[in-house]
Amino acid sequence: MRQLLFILSVCLFWVNHAAAQTYPAYDELYVNDFAFFLSVEEEDTIRAKLAELRQERGIEFTVVTIDSMFSYGHNGPIEPFATGLFNFWGVGDADRNDGVMLLVALNDRVMRIEVGSGYGSSKNTKMKNIIDTTITPRFKAGDYYGGINEGVDRVIRDLTGSWPGEYNATGPERALNASRRLMDRLGDWIYAILAPVFGGLFLLFRRWKRNRPRRCPNDHSKMERINEDVDDDYLKSGQITEEQIGSVDYDVWQCMRCDHRTIEAYKSWFSRHRACRSCGFQTLESDSTILTSATTTSTGLKRVDYNCRHCDDSWSVERVIPKVSKSSSSSGGSSFGGGSSSGGGASGSW
Repeated sequence: MRQLLFILSVCLFWVNHAAAQTYPAYDELYVNDFAFFLSVEEEDTIRAKLAELRQERGIEFTVVTIDSMFSYGHNGPIEPFATGLFNFWGVGDADRNDGVMLLVALNDRVMRIEVGSGYGSSKNTKMKNIIDTTITPRFKAGDYYGGINEGVDRVIRDLTGSWPGEYNATGPERALNASRRLMDRLGDWIYAILAPVFGGLFLLFRRWKRNRPRRCPNDHSKMERINEDVDDDYLKSGQITEEQIGSVDYDVWQCMRCDHRTIEAYKSWFSRHRACRSCGFQTLESDSTILTSATTTSTGLKRVDYNCRHCDDSWSVERVIPKVSKSSSSSGGSSFGGGSSSGGGASGSW
């Protein structure tokens, strides 16, 4: 009887868990930075390439970043989540099923390039190679924009045979660009070799720097680090908020002889929070809302709302959404084309 109850409880848990699965609604067709780690300029650079790809070749390619899959009720590998999100949005042409999605789950430290079912398994090895040799080395070094941007270039090259901006280039123009890429690639090889080494050394240095013994600047006696559960007594309210939301962690060192205290800050590498314009603490959150959808004849408009978790300052800015290419007008203008994926693509972690 107990075993039966246990089995039923496990089944009930997974049924409830599955029922809680959700997916975010997309703000636009090209870049949905739900993790908020790309700047406006970086988004614009990536967006221009994806819009050009859709205009010139009719291929829908979207870049998505999220904090974690757990935020959407998923606790498991990225593959089923990416496939579900791809199909929920309907990325790609409904007949050709040639869409592509680059999904990055920042706090999970995993990524996936999901491809439409029209490619079958033909792109799996190629997408895996792009992740392993191009995106992952950049991510390990903390260069998320560089990894995404170059990864987008190489996916487009694989899909179309052309680099972004070269769909209608002449032979000499292609040759000149190829020589430039070769020089950049040589630099990337050096970067790829040295980045993990220096990245590991940096982590070791940071750990040593944080834990090394401190001496009081007044009497040179040894200082002690205050325990985390009581160091809030020595922090400002904004610093406490930063620790609560995980954007910054603080260490408080105290001299037991003269009571001198030193407070040291350690920013999180994977926080979605940014510095507030008013209080300066890393407690700013943002959310976006589509005001006017883009069409083939006019740009759209979205509003980004900012709110500080510490000082409650809030403001909004409006950003232009590029026009939708005419090649996608049959699929609803500002909507994806209704494509689907059967799970093809590749995944990686860093």
